[in-house]
Amino acid sequence: MATDLTRIGEKARKEPGLVFTSLYHHICDEDNLRACYDTLDGRKATGVDGVTKKEYGENLEENLRDLSERLKRMGYRPQPKRRSYIPKPGSEKGRPLGISSLEDKIVEEATKCALEPIYEAVFEDSSYGYRPGRSQHQCLDALGRTIQQEKVNFVVEADIRGFFDTVHHEWMVKFLRHRIGDERVIRLIVRMLKSGIMEDGLVHATEKGTPQGSILSPLLSNIYLHYVLDLWFSRRVSGQCRGEAYYCRYADDFVACFQYKDEAEGFRKSLGVRIEGFGLQLAEEKTRSIEFGRFARDSARRRGEKPEEFTFLGFTHYCGKTKEGYFKVKRRTSRKKLSASLRKFTDWARKARHVLRKGEMLRAARSRVIGHLSYYAITDNSERCSFFVYRTTRILYKWLNRKSQRKAYTWEGFNQALAWVRWPRAGTRVDLNPCRRAAS
Repeated sequence: MATDLTRIGEKARKEPGLVFTSLYHHICDEDNLRACYDTLDGRKATGVDGVTKKEYGENLEENLRDLSERLKRMGYRPQPKRRSYIPKPGSEKGRPLGISSLEDKIVEEATKCALEPIYEAVFEDSSYGYRPGRSQHQCLDALGRTIQQEKVNFVVEADIRGFFDTVHHEWMVKFLRHRIGDERVIRLIVRMLKSGIMEDGLVHATEKGTPQGSILSPLLSNIYLHYVLDLWFSRRVSGQCRGEAYYCRYADDFVACFQYKDEAEGFRKSLGVRIEGFGLQLAEEKTRSIEFGRFARDSARRRGEKPEEFTFLGFTHYCGKTKEGYFKVKRRTSRKKLSASLRKFTDWARKARHVLRKGEMLRAARSRVIGHLSYYAITDNSERCSFFVYRTTRILYKWLNRKSQRKAYTWEGFNQALAWVRWPRAGTRVDLNPCRRAAS
């Protein structure tokens, strides 16, 4: 089955205009469903039926056979997604997720495996989010080198308001039909999109949106924005600019770079009209055009102002200098993300002291700090990362000593414990130096 899907990808690359009319049998295939079941993480949250991977696997062959038969006769009906919330900075309620049942996760994974090779062949290089072999660091690297090495003087940062909740289903189907001619696949995806959300015991119909938390949602969101933004920028916007124009997108976060101010302002004005035509809305308070590039610092100083900055993928980008005094794009952890990470660590430490032993808590804290540094410890961000390590060390010391009425550690003993668990240091872990040339 993997070989067949590889052939589909090769055919999609060779024939960019080909519409695939026979895909559904890949989704129904019992061996493919079994492979999709194997890839699922058994520790993930369960859906509305509460069935875990272990429970489903106790009678796996019969369950998969039944699922395959229902799919073949179009008798499969996805269950409503279970509404859950995760913390989101600036929101009391949090970010809404839609948790699928385990069987729905299997079908979502099978559908994703069938569609992904087709769209990977046509997606633009400017798109990085949720794609195989691509990461947020690669997106940041490409953006940094573009600003550093190309004729970029103005940057437009934009934000789509509640993108995943406002995806227009009719437009989604129209975009899918550009490449997918198998109506059974289209019907299956429509059923997934309209399966509903269960919250507080009530099922709410979903007339728009694709739920975050669904395995298929990242691919569907990329398909939607491929037609709404990526192709529009590469074929229309950049083609009509007299100067240079560039664009980077990760999921629904994107930044556009321009050589000339009037073209940046023109893009900024036309962007809202463009996405509104597809049922989306621009967050005006988070969308702006700024002067940014090799001349921005001197230009701002002549006006008696500080050079402007912009935030993308959790990093504040600002105009810096090399040791020799030349322009350099630099990044630091945004204050919002840094504060949120410290609050999250504090909340965890306060709760963990009641359930974990000292050694377990130290090791768990180390893993959390390493997770933060794995993403944020990039070139030129050592100061913010050092501050994060400093603060988490003191937060951990405070809450370890509140495990009981008796003080657990002195600073000397605590430092020995940190050495024992090999407490991380804030060195650069990802090289994102925009002054280096990309490997050819």
